[in-house]
Amino acid sequence: MVIQTDTYQRIVDSAKDLMYARSYADVGVAAICDHARVKKGSFYHFFTSKQELTLAVLDTYYADYKNNIINIAFSSTLKPMERLATFNKLVIEFQQDIYSQTGHIYGCPFGNLATEMATQDEAIRQKIGHLFTKLQQLLHNTLQEAMDNGDIEPIDPDATARALLAYIEGTMMLAKTHNDPTVLQQLLPAGLQIRIPTTN
Repeated sequence: MVIQTDTYQRIVDSAKDLMYARSYADVGVAAICDHARVKKGSFYHFFTSKQELTLAVLDTYYADYKNNIINIAFSSTLKPMERLATFNKLVIEFQQDIYSQTGHIYGCPFGNLATEMATQDEAIRQKIGHLFTKLQQLLHNTLQEAMDNGDIEPIDPDATARALLAYIEGTMMLAKTHNDPTVLQQLLPAGLQIRIPTTN
């Protein structure tokens, strides 16, 4: 049982690393197995398809994202707008660390897969949509708390959270396109100025 668990995790971790550094289409089952040092039979023992593996990879991406960024940035010990600023800071540091190791900006793993697969695979599209919704709700709750505290003027927190998420994802894509971490440094902090007025 321990060996199976280790094998499962090696497959997921290998797929996570390869898909993030390359793409879904560019990474086949054989490459994943080679990277994980397992036989194809072991792969199909745990996963019926590459799609099923990708859904598990998305869960792993989110777990890592939550542990390394969300739980730190959105700590209740920080004021709401400080949480958003800390979130930006941690995202920038994460991408800079990857850039220093690889010479590349990899961007957002969720955004990367969404761009590539949203029109190709409905299950993957829905999974990414669900994860984006969770992040949007977190942004919404933070903005609502900032309003309740009087830290910001009354706004539409749902629309602003959606706009902020879109801004973050667009900035990540731009930084990846230019392969330039300074894009994140220059643009992400400006996202804190996004305000969608309430329609009431």
